[in-house]
Amino acid sequence: MARPAQTNVKIAWKPQAGPQAALVKCPVFEILYGGARGGGKTDGMLGKFAIKAGRYGKHATGVFFRQTREDLKEAIERSMDIYGPLGARWNASKNFWRFPNGARLKFEYVASEKDAKNYQGHNYTDLFMEELTQWASQTPLNMLKATLRSAHGVPCQFHATANPGGPGHLWVKQRYIDPAPEGWKLLKEQYENPFTGEIIELDRVFIPSKLSDNRLLMQGDPLYVAKLQQSGSKTLVKAWLTGDWSVVEGAYFDNWATARHVVKPFPIPDHWMKFRSADWGSAAPFSIGWWAVVSDDYPLPDGRVLPRGCIVRYREWYGCTGEPNKGLKMTAEQVAKGILERQKDKEPISYGVMDPAAFAVNGGPSIAEVMAQNSVYFDPADNKRVAKQGAISGWDQFRTRLDGEDENRPMMVVFETCKDFIRTVPVLQHDEKNPEDLDTDMEDHVADEARYACMSRPWAAPVPSKDKPKDRYREARQQTSESGWAS
Repeated sequence: MARPAQTNVKIAWKPQAGPQAALVKCPVFEILYGGARGGGKTDGMLGKFAIKAGRYGKHATGVFFRQTREDLKEAIERSMDIYGPLGARWNASKNFWRFPNGARLKFEYVASEKDAKNYQGHNYTDLFMEELTQWASQTPLNMLKATLRSAHGVPCQFHATANPGGPGHLWVKQRYIDPAPEGWKLLKEQYENPFTGEIIELDRVFIPSKLSDNRLLMQGDPLYVAKLQQSGSKTLVKAWLTGDWSVVEGAYFDNWATARHVVKPFPIPDHWMKFRSADWGSAAPFSIGWWAVVSDDYPLPDGRVLPRGCIVRYREWYGCTGEPNKGLKMTAEQVAKGILERQKDKEPISYGVMDPAAFAVNGGPSIAEVMAQNSVYFDPADNKRVAKQGAISGWDQFRTRLDGEDENRPMMVVFETCKDFIRTVPVLQHDEKNPEDLDTDMEDHVADEARYACMSRPWAAPVPSKDKPKDRYREARQQTSESGWAS
């Protein structure tokens, strides 16, 4: 019997070999795809839903999210090319596609927890979050995960794309990149069913995709790499091209260098003065830092020399649950006791400074008063963030100490055991509305606390003698903290 003639089939879209094909086939519940610009991320997500729509019909329901309506336009335009030839119909007034078999994909925006609450009670099989690092907090996204459910056996999935940089760089890196920097490793989280006691596992994976994986773009626009190189600094272009998450777009402390500012722990000489700084938090993390002041130039075993007056962060306590920006909700009394427990052998602490907000009295003793009642004493820190009317600002002091006297003599270093300083401070970014300040939506608690430390001991970089203004150091002291601890 003769084989029937093959019908010509028009292919609307198919995944490129490599990471894009892996995304389409991946059955894992939570997927981060990408890491570099030009890796075919939007196409991968749109194409995956088209395939699931063909497989599960009307039981496949998805939402494609961006942070603003304006951000959705490019993805919607691209969806026209993929879904139109499949016979799907676009509802422009409600921003969704209806496929011939009843499958549906909406395009929505969610910028905050308030927006996420609008989706309570909804049922979806697929969520697609584009440019995940644009969300400073993962809380609204976690709220949306509760909408992933299917009574018809459709595997529900949370998909996300991301590039390095952006307000959410830190939490995205911590959740998806740090556990497996090269990707492709299945990670699991366990939860207990409160009704049955059964242990339930949710898995996640990072599928890295680079520009070199997008052969269609490389062939169709061979000048794309050159265009990227004209669009940013060398370090930023490196992040775009390679997906290097150690490079941060728009880093506020762009003068930070791990090789310069991180030192191996060493015994603090007994005659060095020690002090504390603190940023209070309960629902949000608190941060406590312990500092020592170098009394005279101090040689390190690796050959470096710490200059006289350099401050050394030798201990820290960060009150975080392990989830970015989530505090331990400890009381002031509990934190005070924790501070004393960490100060072994009645360690002499000359003074302490803390966020002035902790001294507010609202119908009862302040946070600072409760701590004092438990033998932990703080004075209000100088809280000036940015320079106003010629005054010394906290961030200026922070940056000046990072710069130090010269390349080999920074005036602030941290022990490599201070993991949360090293994790959070280098990736903080500028506030888009106020470039002189950093983005306070990010995890900035350690930076704030270290800023208080810097403001308690103002330092001015040396100026050549012929240009050096008189009493510059004294003027700096007069413009800083009224706590009386500046010295």
